[in-house]
Amino acid sequence: MEGASESDRARYVAIITDGNGRWAEREGVSVEEGHRAGADNVKARLRDAVDFGLRELTVYSFSTENWSRSPEEVSGLMAMFGERIDRETPELHDEGVRMRFIGRRERVGRELVERMDWAESLTAANERITLFVAFNYGGRAEILDAAARFTGGDEADFARLLYAPEMHDPDLVIRTSGERRLSNYLLWQSAYAELVFREELWPDFTREAFEAALAEYASRQRRFGGR
Repeated sequence: MEGASESDRARYVAIITDGNGRWAEREGVSVEEGHRAGADNVKARLRDAVDFGLRELTVYSFSTENWSRSPEEVSGLMAMFGERIDRETPELHDEGVRMRFIGRRERVGRELVERMDWAESLTAANERITLFVAFNYGGRAEILDAAARFTGGDEADFARLLYAPEMHDPDLVIRTSGERRLSNYLLWQSAYAELVFREELWPDFTREAFEAALAEYASRQRRFGGR
């Protein structure tokens, strides 16, 4: 990103962390091991995000559609998610990371919800970077949930009813694994986001790949409907 001005650089980035299952199949390991490799990569790329000057990083951890996967995979994901929160929250807190979980809480076990609440509370005052974790999240669900409580007003009034009203609209949405779609991710917030699609499976998405995606963003001219 050398040579990019401050105004050209992305500050708010969202990633569709796709490809853990295919990575596991390619490597000849279990799907659970693929998800663990993906989770390790989230932490590594979060630290890169701090180095790159990002203020917010949002990752797609578990979608409302993922409940359709096998009970064994879903159960394993839930257990791993809780384990990661317990083990990594104190470490991230020490590094100044603020954690926020966005998505529906129904269907999520009470103990896991309590862990999420604890992580948010512990890190609430941190200001180095905010990590938004989209868990049991769907863009349409978020809009429907906001609409159910909307009593009138303008777009700003509606946006205050979203899961994380303090979240900035992402400058950039990155998707890994070669797929080229948003898959129900941040539909409201991504209205004017730049999109970058990478071929790497998520566990293979390196610091260099992240930096290349940010450089591609910096090379674009954003007009927001103007000329």
